[in-house]
Amino acid sequence: MKRFGAFLLTAVLAVAGLSACRGGSNSDQQSATGAKTDAGITKEPCPNSEHKDRGCIYLGIISDLTVGPFHALAVPITQAQKAFWRRVNAQGGIGGYDVDAETYVRDNKYNPQTHNEVYQEIKGKILALAQSLGSPTTAAILPDMKASNILAAPAAWTSGYAFEDNILESGANYCFESMNAVDYANDALKPKTVMAVHLAGDYGDDAAAGTKIAAEKLGLKFIDVKTDSGADKQAGAITAIATQKPDLVIVTVGPADLAVIVGGAAQRGFTGKFIGTSPTWNPGLLQSAAAPALKALYLQSAPWKTFSTDSPGHKAMREALGSGVTPNDGFTSGWVWSYPLLAALKKAQADGDLTRAGLVKAAKSLTKVDYEGMLPDGAGNYAGGVDGQFRETLIYNPAAGNGTTDVPLVKDFFVGPTAKDYKLDKPCYEKL
Repeated sequence: MKRFGAFLLTAVLAVAGLSACRGGSNSDQQSATGAKTDAGITKEPCPNSEHKDRGCIYLGIISDLTVGPFHALAVPITQAQKAFWRRVNAQGGIGGYDVDAETYVRDNKYNPQTHNEVYQEIKGKILALAQSLGSPTTAAILPDMKASNILAAPAAWTSGYAFEDNILESGANYCFESMNAVDYANDALKPKTVMAVHLAGDYGDDAAAGTKIAAEKLGLKFIDVKTDSGADKQAGAITAIATQKPDLVIVTVGPADLAVIVGGAAQRGFTGKFIGTSPTWNPGLLQSAAAPALKALYLQSAPWKTFSTDSPGHKAMREALGSGVTPNDGFTSGWVWSYPLLAALKKAQADGDLTRAGLVKAAKSLTKVDYEGMLPDGAGNYAGGVDGQFRETLIYNPAAGNGTTDVPLVKDFFVGPTAKDYKLDKPCYEKL
């Protein structure tokens, strides 16, 4: 993963104004319920809505739906978000409006240029983005989002989002997650050498930076190994692991890459431990040739609890999805990421300002979000800025489970001493 070049930033900023939208003109309108509106909201009902007496709030989704390295997670993320907003509509909607998160769903193929192209296509027709998947892809549209007052719930956890008013992130970022993983391993595994194997850019570099910060604080040797996405591009990472023999590897790649790296390292005699950052795992890996190596060597850090957890939010998610789905924590992530945007919409409606600017203002004022028990109290403090960042994560042993609902929990929500004491003064990836 790498940040998109300056030429795209220039191109994004060159797109002036907002295109015509189904939600009305750019001048403020007054909704039937008294709140001001502008783009992405209509008095007419949402397509296929059963509530003909309600207007419609349109949200966009831009995700990795076909060929990118995270599509196995992105498809259930998107499915869960559609179900989340259908549940909101069934419970009464938002102040006289239903929410449509299905009309403007687009595939980014995990490519920043494609992400920007489909964003430009839909941006005049939506109030906000219910999902913008990926760190480098979201970076490609962020300047325009800020210029256009478009709020987004990201499907990513980079620490850079702590500094952005237009992003409603949930859970601990990659940097804190990796700090916690190293602190956990320092207590449980007593490593002397820690290696970060990761993709380049905001995703991998952020996790690697957290790994480095924790290792240095604990007096451990740190080794940095960057790799490229693609199962055929992991020979260098495997060789680095097999020859340098770290006690612990924090790995931040895609699931297919993980299987190749862990399986290849094990074949070459590596017996240390891997802890994978959140998007690295997919339960389908237990059907791969790397399954024995993963069972022996792999643990998973996570921002929230898994699909089968007994919380009100998890129960609501499973009920909304129905009994026919195969458990996947892409569903869990998509559902959790939706709560802050719901809270911001409710706050903006209560404030009488459902314009894009009003929604961004409402989001910045949130001191907490009701995640229905899927995250602990204290999550969702956007008014707290950088200092309000949530820092707790978990450790699982997914390869020891059955690949569906049985995912053994190793350590419940915790924050290690490194993340607890760390002053986040700029994005971690800038410090690698």
